[in-house]
Amino acid sequence: MTLYPALILDALKSVRYPGNGKSLAENNMIEDDIRIDGNKVSFSLIFDKPTDPFARSVVRAAEAAIASEISPDVDVTINIKSRQPAPAPKPAILPGVKNIVGVSSGKGGVGKSTVSANLAVALAAKGYKVGLLDADIFGPSMPKMFGVEDEPIYMVNKEGRDWIEPIEKYGVKMLSIGFLVDKEKPVLWRGGMASNALKQLLTDAWWGELDYFLIDMPPGTSDIHLTLVQTLPITGVVVVSTPQEVALADARKGLAMFTGEAVNVPILGLVENMAWFTPASHPDEKYYIFGKEGAKRLAEEQGVKLLAQIPLVMDIMERADSGKPVAVELEENPETGNPEAQAFASLADNVIAAVAERNSTLPPTHPVEMK
Repeated sequence: MTLYPALILDALKSVRYPGNGKSLAENNMIEDDIRIDGNKVSFSLIFDKPTDPFARSVVRAAEAAIASEISPDVDVTINIKSRQPAPAPKPAILPGVKNIVGVSSGKGGVGKSTVSANLAVALAAKGYKVGLLDADIFGPSMPKMFGVEDEPIYMVNKEGRDWIEPIEKYGVKMLSIGFLVDKEKPVLWRGGMASNALKQLLTDAWWGELDYFLIDMPPGTSDIHLTLVQTLPITGVVVVSTPQEVALADARKGLAMFTGEAVNVPILGLVENMAWFTPASHPDEKYYIFGKEGAKRLAEEQGVKLLAQIPLVMDIMERADSGKPVAVELEENPETGNPEAQAFASLADNVIAAVAERNSTLPPTHPVEMK
């Protein structure tokens, strides 16, 4: 059997493009690049768009036509080309960020934001480049905790365009929707508006090079959580709970959301906040107001790490309300004996270790594709 270009073209006359019913020749879809080497044939088909929905079916039809009209022994290779250039790949979100860590809780009121703020400051005090996004759209608290409620937001020009410039304090770059809305009024937005606002803080801000990018997530499970896991390659999540059974029940739901098949984001560990109460006048005493070691038991039950047990101490609350998280002590006085500051220093060490272990044992995370 001798193959030649005209024979190939004759076989392709019966193949029609489903989009308009015309033959490949009538659509000028057969490029003049037919190559023949023994029983091997290669040529290109040209489509209008690089994402033509009929490309695969047309290629199969062309292969079948050659096998039927000439011989099934012909080895056919068909290249797909496009008259339009392929769209440029979307720029990576947060390209300079090494690790993205979500801080979540099953319910409100367990001190998740306090943990987020102090963890960020503790990491910065250890010399890491840290960013913090307040993703609690309906209850932003980071501006107050960092004492920057009235700070204006500026734009900065980088790489030929204007970007939102995060506010930097205590070594942490930070943004919050709280900077963009009236702090005295509630945010009355539907889920779509909240998700779009959050994406803007992610994609239109100049975060630069960061070792850790912490996200203070809203409590519970919501559109915001789905937006985050679908937009960002989250390295892992820290779940915060009190020892109380009511809080633990919701923490289980939060763990299930992230570890479920649809999301599948690694859990770095649990933080037991308000683990015990210690009076200032009796620093060695512990009173288990919300129960004892509930989060520790949950961590063992779920097979995840217990990253820290943070005590319920008046100083932590007062420092957060005053805009100076207690972990600032770690930077101002590295040898501080403040047990609350040391608790967050230990938490930072354990998060660093958990992220390192996760990165060495699991493949890189990708944004979640949900149907």
